[in-house]
Amino acid sequence: MSRIGKLPIEIPGGVEVTIGEGNFITIKGPLGKMERKMHRDMVITREDDKIVVKRPSDNKFHKSLHGLTRSLIANMVEGVTKGYQKTLEINGVGYRAQKQGKKLVLSVGYSHPVEMLDPEGITVEVEGTNKVMVKGIDKQLVGNYAAKIRSVREPEPYKGKGIKYDYEHIRRKVGKTGK
Repeated sequence: MSRIGKLPIEIPGGVEVTIGEGNFITIKGPLGKMERKMHRDMVITREDDKIVVKRPSDNKFHKSLHGLTRSLIANMVEGVTKGYQKTLEINGVGYRAQKQGKKLVLSVGYSHPVEMLDPEGITVEVEGTNKVMVKGIDKQLVGNYAAKIRSVREPEPYKGKGIKYDYEHIRRKVGKTGK
C-alpha cells in the first residue's frame, strides 16, 4: 500500500468538494475554486469530512497513480484554504524589481528591463526593490512562475549576483588569484 496514497485528506470547514463523473473534482474554498480531472482508474470517494483515494489493483501503474492522485487533491485543498507563496531575492548592484499594474519589471544587468506579465490566478508583490513574492492557489502555477522569474538571471557562484529563492544557499567559488 502506498504510504502517501492511503492517508485520507481532511476537508476543513468552509471548503466544498464535488466529485463528478469521470473523477472530475471541484474544490471551492475561501481563496477560490480549483477544478481538475483525475485519472479514470482511481477510486475517489468522500467519507464524512474526508476524501479517500483507493486503487483498483496492485499493478505498477495503479501504484504510481495512487500517491500522485492523493497528493494532487491534497494540494488543491490546501491551495483554496491557505494558498501558496514563493519568495525570491534579487542580489546585485543596481538590480531591482518594480510592479507596474499587471507587469513585473526586472532590471538585472541587461541593456533593457525585462517585463513579465502575471499569469491568470497569480499575484506578484514586490517588497522594497529586491524581494518578489509570488502568490496563488495553484501550487504548480506558483512554482512554475517563480522558476520563470529566477531563470531571467540565475545566481552566479562568484559574486552571488542574480535572482534566488529566499531559502536557497549559493555555494561561492574563489575567484582568480594573481601572482
